[in-house]
Amino acid sequence: MRTIGTIARGIRAPMIQSGDDLADIVVNSVLTAAKEEGFLLQDQDVIGITEAVVARAQGNYADISQIAADVRAKFGGRDMAIVFPILSRNRFANLLRGIAGGCAKLYIMLSYPADEVGNELIDWDMLDKAGINPYTDVLDEKRYRELFGYNVKHPFTGMDYAEHYKSLGENIELIFANDPRAILKYTKNVLVCDIHTRQRTKRLLKEAGADIVFGLDDILSQSVNGSGYNEKYGLLGSNMATENSVKLFPRDCQNLVENIKSLIFNKTGKEIEIMVYGDGAFKDPVGKIWELADPVVSPAYTKGLEGTPNEIKLKFLLDNDLAGKSETEARHAMTAAIKSKDEKLGDKALGTTPRRYTDLIGSLCDLMGGSGDKGTPIILVSGYFKNYASE
Repeated sequence: MRTIGTIARGIRAPMIQSGDDLADIVVNSVLTAAKEEGFLLQDQDVIGITEAVVARAQGNYADISQIAADVRAKFGGRDMAIVFPILSRNRFANLLRGIAGGCAKLYIMLSYPADEVGNELIDWDMLDKAGINPYTDVLDEKRYRELFGYNVKHPFTGMDYAEHYKSLGENIELIFANDPRAILKYTKNVLVCDIHTRQRTKRLLKEAGADIVFGLDDILSQSVNGSGYNEKYGLLGSNMATENSVKLFPRDCQNLVENIKSLIFNKTGKEIEIMVYGDGAFKDPVGKIWELADPVVSPAYTKGLEGTPNEIKLKFLLDNDLAGKSETEARHAMTAAIKSKDEKLGDKALGTTPRRYTDLIGSLCDLMGGSGDKGTPIILVSGYFKNYASE
């Protein structure tokens, strides 16, 4: 019987620069680590590569002036609004500077008490005390400050994001609301900035009579003045690179993962699954921040990572079918039940939340690699597809 289940290893790599052969770097880094640390690759191991180094190797960058140029082209330099941007210096501040530079006046509608991914402007207790209903009440900046003052700091960063965003352009006016249609009182030209609810927001605005509606996924969906781009996600998933530029979400990733899979097989004979991963799909219980600020966890992966787990809930079997059996009897019965399971598990699957493999493994990779100074942009996951019955 196996005594080890899933193992995740952070794999260090050289400093990756624009134009580097990333497939070759990934393969060599994994094989070098395996040789130095004395472990073997197995069929169904998974290699995850963080989207950051993929975009870096692609040189997929844009500067603020290029963002401004695309906004100006799409909105004609008119007064316009953005609705529901997330609160992030890394994720959105540079985008905001570019957007503000591409229009006459810019209205910013912030959702409250928190943004889409859980960053708080204010907390619910403050809302309750003020008698405000965030589902219906629309606040201008003056009313917002009258109610909550300037002592409204993000609990982790210490930032007053309303004040910070207002400072990023001389043409900015703030509104606080949770119904996107409220912005149409100010302007009918709207850039939708929410991530996972963007299609609904676009639909509501168009149905309510907006004149021009685009999303962040429409900005830099093609190259502008030599910029990087992402044809599917535009500016979604971008990060601050320098004070005046951003790194976009990577594009053309499927060819990369297929190439790495082929190279690994040619060198080892092993069928390894490959994925590019971004933010993991998990929520911090203390900070209340939902990590998924990227449009998807994985923009590309090999075929073996399709689908969702089909797993028996071991605790359910122990408490029901195997109750009263000895440890040896229970172990044999458990192994037999797993080996004979089919797609219709019924109650035996209770509590095994149906999430996609790419979201589960991508979250594991994100937790392992982090976005700080670990220096492990490649994650090797072994044994993920093994179970209690695996030899």
